[in-house]
Amino acid sequence: MQVLLAFSRFIDAGNEALGRALRWLVLAATAISAANALARYGLSLSSNAWLEAQWYLFAAIFLLLAGYTLKHNGHVRIDVIYGRLSARSRAWIDIMGSLLFLMPLCVLMVWLSWAGFAEALRVDEVSPDAGGLVRWPVRLLIPVGFALLALQGVSEIIKRVAFLRGEGVLPHEQSREEL
Repeated sequence: MQVLLAFSRFIDAGNEALGRALRWLVLAATAISAANALARYGLSLSSNAWLEAQWYLFAAIFLLLAGYTLKHNGHVRIDVIYGRLSARSRAWIDIMGSLLFLMPLCVLMVWLSWAGFAEALRVDEVSPDAGGLVRWPVRLLIPVGFALLALQGVSEIIKRVAFLRGEGVLPHEQSREEL
């Protein structure tokens, strides 16, 4: 179990470092959006490349930070019921949800999206819009993002199994005194 927990800490550290580095993309996307709006409406200048750059940054934020979000328990859940359950029940729900839903979805998305990325790279696909950007980098975000999410899912499963075995704490738990 200690080897698995070390692997979990490695995954957590990687997603944490990536999350801290890439969250600056929000500022970049906001700046590009503001500059594009000013240029478009203030100066009557237009550029599809800047608009597509915003979309690419949004895709990078959403896809590459999904694992970071999972690590920080920022995913959507029905807490009305989940929050009333015991810690062991929550751990079991998280494990089963990850094994039955999260992991199969991630594997399927990596598998299905890889061919689209490879083809876009092979033909050097470019946006059909005038001044558009090359498409393969944004297509690469899909398999990479889902792979990072799957890795974080593995880390979360490991931590919950360790908790159930009495060898770790349940992530994001607050003691009764903190509530």
